[in-house]
Amino acid sequence: MTSDSRLYPEVRTLLQRIEAQGGPPIETLSPAEARQAVIEALKETALESEPVASVSNLEIAQAKHRIPIRIFSPPGEGPLPCLVYFHGGGWVVCDLDTHDSVCRAIARRATAVVVAVDYRLSPEHKFPAAVEDCFAAVQWVAANAAHLGIDPRRIAVGGDSAGGNISTVMCLKARDEGGPELAMQVLVYPVTNLASFETASYAEFGEGYYLTRAEMEWFRNQYLSDLEDARSAYASPLLAADLGGLPPALVITAECDPLRDEGEAYARRLALAGGEVTATRYCGMIHPFFSLGGMLKQGPRAIEQVASAIAGLNPSRFGICCK
Repeated sequence: MTSDSRLYPEVRTLLQRIEAQGGPPIETLSPAEARQAVIEALKETALESEPVASVSNLEIAQAKHRIPIRIFSPPGEGPLPCLVYFHGGGWVVCDLDTHDSVCRAIARRATAVVVAVDYRLSPEHKFPAAVEDCFAAVQWVAANAAHLGIDPRRIAVGGDSAGGNISTVMCLKARDEGGPELAMQVLVYPVTNLASFETASYAEFGEGYYLTRAEMEWFRNQYLSDLEDARSAYASPLLAADLGGLPPALVITAECDPLRDEGEAYARRLALAGGEVTATRYCGMIHPFFSLGGMLKQGPRAIEQVASAIAGLNPSRFGICCK
């Protein structure tokens, strides 16, 4: 697969290095081992950390547990736009630290407050625990907007991969449960259908392009108690009966990613339901290029696109642009 001419040269170099290292596939590891392996891998490939005005670690109190969050505040006077960010990692791996540099870059470049959420991970906490934590965090941010220097009319949700999945679900829940009002959803190669992996992009890129079908099956099995849960719109938002009444969306996909087709299918369904969508496919890229900015130049470019969208937030909507 590393000879695929569609891949950017730096992507081929990365895949060749991974192949040469010969580490065990994630699906053969325990969740604890997988978490450590991902942490070590991202140390070598993550975007360099950028300074922001302040970083605060807080906890949101729930009935039986507390939800850690990290607030990245840029220089500048409020009220500012806000992005509530949910990290990727298949609902099993990654945390506030693995995505710290991404959140810093967005906060700095968008002049926006970024609130990263350390939701409970699977398999210790199965679906819908992560959804519940993230929605509680969105509600908390909306309720505390003034204190945080946030414009309550400009609160967006976003995330990559599993975090993109959670972001779509936050919009569905906010619509279904009467708020809070969200201004935008930023979906970076989101998982939108856990009920089926039968897409052309899975068939073409399901092995040898970093994220594999076997890995996704493992993540799904860790996340869900039963495959029947995959039929829920809060696990597979592409299966939601109605995608109307949702906030504008920025949907980013990677050309050589098994998740490409379901992300783009979700963007099309949003548009058909009357939503306003900007959909961008990054050619020559793999999953998870957005988090590999230290090695892949397209990672920072996608971060710039996200930051520009967040910086331009206002109570009105923006136009559709698909390419």
